[in-house]
Amino acid sequence: MGATILRSWKVRIGLAVFAVFALAAIFGPWIDHALLGRDAKALNYLAVSQSPNSQHLLGTTSTGQDVLAQVIVGARDSLLVGLIAAVIGTALAILFGVTAGFFGRGVDTVLNFVTNLFIVLPIFPLTLVVAGYLQGTGPVTIALIIGVFGWAGGARTLRAQTMTLRNRDFTVAMKMLGESKRRLIFVEVFPQLSGWVSAMFLHGIIGGVLAEAGLAFLGISNPDTVSWGTMIQNAQQQNAILNGQWWWFVPPGLCIAAIGTAVGLINFGIDEVASPRLRSARRVVRKRTSRTAARTAARTGSEAAA
Repeated sequence: MGATILRSWKVRIGLAVFAVFALAAIFGPWIDHALLGRDAKALNYLAVSQSPNSQHLLGTTSTGQDVLAQVIVGARDSLLVGLIAAVIGTALAILFGVTAGFFGRGVDTVLNFVTNLFIVLPIFPLTLVVAGYLQGTGPVTIALIIGVFGWAGGARTLRAQTMTLRNRDFTVAMKMLGESKRRLIFVEVFPQLSGWVSAMFLHGIIGGVLAEAGLAFLGISNPDTVSWGTMIQNAQQQNAILNGQWWWFVPPGLCIAAIGTAVGLINFGIDEVASPRLRSARRVVRKRTSRTAARTAARTGSEAAA
C-alpha cells in the first residue's frame, strides 16, 4: 500500500513540500542560530522595516526582527497545532462514528446524539469564546480546543460508511464464523475506511493551521510565541499593508498556502489509490491516451511512406 501510494507524483510532491516544513519545524531554532546567526525574537533598531536584501533575505519588521528567522521558527507552532488538532479530531471521529455505526441500536442513539449536538453548536464562535477565556495559552491548548470542537462532521461520515460495511457479505460471513466484534472492527471494517480516515486527518492538519492563524490574527494567542498567524497579526497591527511592507505578511501567508497545497496533493494521490472508481478512470484515460498516440504515430508513418 505504501509503495503504491508513493507511485503517485502528487503524493511525492506533497510529501516533499511537507517534509521541508517539518524539518523547519523540528530544527528551526538551530537553523536560525547556527546557519543564519539570527534570533527570531531579537530586536534590532538599526535595521527597522528593511525590504529584502543580502543581510536580511526576507526583510525585517518594524522592530528590526528578521522575517526569515520568524518564518522558519513559526513553522513549529503552526504545524504543531495542525498535527495535534488533526490527531484529536480524527481519533474522536473514529471513536464516535465507527462505534455508533457498527454497534447500532442504543449505542448509536447515544453517540449520534452527542455527534449531532456538536454539529449544531456554533463551533467558531464557541472556539473564540473558549480560546479567549484561556488567552495567553500555548499552541497545545489551542490545538486541543480546535480538535475537540472539530470532529463531528467526520464522525457522521464514518458512521454512515460503517453502517454500510457492517452489512456487506464479507462482514456478515465473518460474523457467522464467530469472529469477535473487536476483530471485525479493526480487521474487516476499519481498513475499508482508510481512505476516509486519511482524508479526514489531512483535512484536520490544514484546518488546524488555518484555525491557529485565524485565532492569532484575532489576537487570541500567546503574544510571546512566534507562529505564522502571530506574524500576520503583528503585521496587521503595525499597518504593514498601508506602509507597503509586503515582505512582512506575504511569506507566512505563502507558507500556509504551500502547506494546504501539499496536504491537498497527498490527499488527491491517496484518493486515486484507495478509490477503485478513480483507479479505473486513470486506466481508461491511460488506454485512451496510448491509443491516440498509436493512431497518430501510424498516421505519421503512412504519410511519410506516401
